[in-house]
Amino acid sequence: MKRLSMLRHWFARKFGFARLAGLAILVGFVALRVWDPQPIEEFRIRVFDGFQRIKPRVKTQRPVTIVDIDEKSLAKLGQWPWPRTRIADMVINLTNLGALAIGFDIMFPEPDRLNPDVVAGTMRYLDDVTRTKLRELPTNDQILADAIRRSRVILGETALGDVNPHLDKSLPETGTATLGGDPQHFIRSFPGLLRNVSVLETAAAGRGLFTIEPERDGIVRRVPMMMQAQGMMLPSLSLEILRVLMRTPTIMIRAEPTGPVTGVQLGRLMIPTDYNAKLWIHFARRDPSIYVSASDAIEGNIAPEKVNGKIVLIGTSAVGLNDNKTTPVSLQMPGVEIHAQVIEANFEHALLSRPPWGIPLEFAAAVLLGLLVVIFTPMFGPVALVLGGGLFASLLIGTSWYFYTAQNLLLDFTYPLMSTMAIYLSMIFSSFVREQAQRRQIRSAFGQYLSPALVEQLAQSPEKLVLGGEEREMTIMFSDVRGFTSISESYKNDPRGLTALMNRFLTPLTNAILARYGTIDKYMGDAIMAFWNAPLDDAQHQINACEAAVDMLEQIDVLNKQREIEAQNGGPAYIPLNVGVGLNTGICVVGNMGSDLRFDYSVLGDSVNLASRLEGRSKEYGFPIIVGSKTALAVKEKFAILELDFIMVKGKKEPEAIYAIAGREDIAQSGRFQRLRNLTIEMLACYRSRDWNGALEAIERGRKTDAARSLELLYNLYEVRILNYQKNPPPEDWNGAFALLTK
Repeated sequence: MKRLSMLRHWFARKFGFARLAGLAILVGFVALRVWDPQPIEEFRIRVFDGFQRIKPRVKTQRPVTIVDIDEKSLAKLGQWPWPRTRIADMVINLTNLGALAIGFDIMFPEPDRLNPDVVAGTMRYLDDVTRTKLRELPTNDQILADAIRRSRVILGETALGDVNPHLDKSLPETGTATLGGDPQHFIRSFPGLLRNVSVLETAAAGRGLFTIEPERDGIVRRVPMMMQAQGMMLPSLSLEILRVLMRTPTIMIRAEPTGPVTGVQLGRLMIPTDYNAKLWIHFARRDPSIYVSASDAIEGNIAPEKVNGKIVLIGTSAVGLNDNKTTPVSLQMPGVEIHAQVIEANFEHALLSRPPWGIPLEFAAAVLLGLLVVIFTPMFGPVALVLGGGLFASLLIGTSWYFYTAQNLLLDFTYPLMSTMAIYLSMIFSSFVREQAQRRQIRSAFGQYLSPALVEQLAQSPEKLVLGGEEREMTIMFSDVRGFTSISESYKNDPRGLTALMNRFLTPLTNAILARYGTIDKYMGDAIMAFWNAPLDDAQHQINACEAAVDMLEQIDVLNKQREIEAQNGGPAYIPLNVGVGLNTGICVVGNMGSDLRFDYSVLGDSVNLASRLEGRSKEYGFPIIVGSKTALAVKEKFAILELDFIMVKGKKEPEAIYAIAGREDIAQSGRFQRLRNLTIEMLACYRSRDWNGALEAIERGRKTDAARSLELLYNLYEVRILNYQKNPPPEDWNGAFALLTK
C-alpha cells in the first residue's frame, strides 16, 4: 500500500491531478467497453435508430408483395382461421399470376377444423351415405398441400419457450453447414419448436422460423438469420425464402475460430450478421403500395403486375391477430413487413452491418481522443477547448454518418464521444476541486496575514501566487514595542492580563497593516514582521507601508489614552506603550520557506536584515519610524521625510542613508517641520565635511528652537560622535558613514 501511495503521488506530481483523473476515467471506459453492459449497448443502438429515422433506406426495388389478412378480409370472409381450401385458392391464384415464391407468416399447426372427416363426425342428422361420402373426400389440408406442392411455398414455423412433446423430427429440415468454429453457443436457442401439420410441411419447398424478438426496449432492430429450436438448427423465414429462390441446398454459417458468427452464405450471397447471427435491418419507411388484401387474392381481384415476378408474403396487419411490431422508423409495423424489409435489403445490396474492424477502430478513437484531452485540456482556455471539442465531436459524428450513408456500416461514435466527454468533465471537475482546495489553502494560509479583500483576490487568482521562491522588489517592516520588558514585569503575577494586553495592542497594529494591503509574515512576541508587494502586486508598496506605519502610531496613541483612563479608574498601572518601526525597500526572495515537513510564506534578503536593524535603532535616533533610502525616495512627496544618518551596517560593504518619517504630507508642509529639516541638513553638512565646530553650533541653535524636543536624542547622538571625532579624527577617506558595530 505504501508503494502504491508513493506511485500515486509520483504520478500526481508528474502529470497533475487533473491528468491523473483523466487517465483513470480513460482506463475505466476501456474496461466498460470491454464489458459492454446492456445500458451502454442500448445507448449505442438508439443512436443507430436515429440514423435510420433521419435517413431510412430508400427503396430502389419492390420485389415483395404482401397479401394482408386485414380488417377488410376478416369482415368479408369471416373470422380467422379460414378453411384451408380458401388458403389453397389463394396459393393457386398467386401461382397463376406468376409469383416467384410464396412465404407464409402464419401457421397451420393443427388439422383444419373444417376437414370433411371432422365435419362428418361432428354434424348431426347426416345420413350414413352422406357421412361416408364426406369421409371419402380429400381433407382441406390435403387440398392445400396439393396447391403448395404445385407452387414454390415456404412455410413459417415458430420457436417456443417450452419443449414441444409432440414435435415430429422426421419432417424435412433445411441443410446447414459451418465454416469456422462451432457457433452453437452464440446462436439464439429456444427450448421448443412448433411446426405445421406434417402434410403441409412435406409438400413445402422450404420452411423457416418467423420468430421475431424485440430488444429489451420493445423495438425490433435485428432479426436472427439462424436460430436453434428444440435441438434443431433452423433458418429464418426470410433467409429460407432467399435460399429457395437461389436453389441453394445448404446454408453456410460462417464463424470465427472461437465460435462468434460473422455471417451466413447462400452460394455467392454473403449476409453479414452480428456474432449471434442477427442481421441489422436496414429499414425503409412503411410502404402501403406493396400490400394487397387477402380477400382480393382469394377472389382473384389483384392486378397481375402486383404478383408477377414477385415474392409474395402472406401475413396479417389486423389488430386482433396481434402481429404488429415497433421499429426505429415506425411505431407499428406488421411483422410480415419486417420479413419483407429483410428481403428487399438483400435485393438492393443495402444490408447494414457492424464491421469486424469497427470495435477496434472505436477503441482506438476513444483512446487517442482521450489522451489528447488528457494532454491538452490543462494547456488551453475554455473557448479553445469548446471549439476543439466541437470539432472532434463533429468529426466523430460525421465519420459515423459517412459510413452509414455511403457504406451501410454502423460505427459507434457514442463510445469515443462519451469517454472523451467524461474525461474532459472529470478533468474540469478535478481542476475545480483542486482549485477550490487551493483557494481554501490560500485562505487558510493567508487569512491571518492579509486583508480579507486581498485574501479573496488571491483565492480567485491563485496564479498570482508564486510558491517556492520568487525574486521581487518589496518593502519590509519590523515593529517592536519599546520597554516591553518593564511592562511584562508589571504583569508577572497576571500572565493572563499580559496576554490580553498583547492581543490588545497587536490587534490594531495588525489591522493597520492589513488595511494598507500588507502581509503579516510573523509575530515574534511583541514584535511584528510584515511586507508589501507579495503575494499580490502592489505598485505603491512603499507608500502603503509608510501609511501603515503612521496608522500604527496613531492606533497606539488611542490605546494609550484608553489605558490611561482605565488606570485612573482602578485598572492596572499605566505604562505607556511606544512602538519603533523600521521600513526598507529592496530586492528580496519571497515564497515558501522552511522544511519538507513544515514551511511558511516568508521573505529573505539583505533588505530584510536592514529593515530589522532600522527598527532596532529607532529609539537611538528619537524617531519611531525609520526608513531606508529607497523607501524615502519613493514616498518623499507624500510624507514628512527627514534624513538622519549615513550608516554602515555590520556585514554590508555599502553604506545606507536612513530617514525618519515625521508624519504625512500636512506635517511636511508645516513651518515647524521645515525649520526642523533645515537645521538637520545644516548639522549633517558640517558633520560630513569634518566641520566639527560648525556642526556643534548648528546643534546648539537647534536646541533653542521650538523643535528642540523632537531632535533632542538625535542631537545628543551626534554631539557624542563629534566630541569623539575631535579627539580621534576619522581616516582621510571617511565618507561620513557611521559603522554600526552591532546587529
